[in-house]
Amino acid sequence: MTQTQKTRNGGCRCDQLRFRLTEPVLFTAACHCRGCQRMSGGAYSLTVAVPGARFAVTEGEPVIGGLHGDDIRHFHCPHCLSWVFTRPTGMDFVNIRTPMLDDPSGFTPFLETCTKDRLEGVTLTAPHSYEAFPPMEEFGDLLAAYAAGPGKAG
Repeated sequence: MTQTQKTRNGGCRCDQLRFRLTEPVLFTAACHCRGCQRMSGGAYSLTVAVPGARFAVTEGEPVIGGLHGDDIRHFHCPHCLSWVFTRPTGMDFVNIRTPMLDDPSGFTPFLETCTKDRLEGVTLTAPHSYEAFPPMEEFGDLLAAYAAGPGKAG
């Protein structure tokens, strides 16, 4: 994926909750934590992270589901209850579930997190892999590597 400005739209399963994001994105990821497995019903959840100012809900009003805590909140469609995006508290970015994009092409996972919880037989080709979450001090380098072009930095 090139790091040029491009608008993408997406929505929940029933399409009553719609959103828009504007590229470039910060990073793409796959999370293997048990929470993501349970919420996605799959082996991992896929994420496209964008700065908060590059994300907008364009139709509907999301509701909080999944985690309801002070640190992180998962937002869902109030009708079909699809998990659409996550907002970590105190950080200015939004994690959008990649499959919720109308066109999710071009978003290969750049990093994978919580691999200690990875289900047996699941293998990804993300160039950066962490047993838990990346240490905060590594995020600057990861963001720079992604901006330089996924797959170019290892």
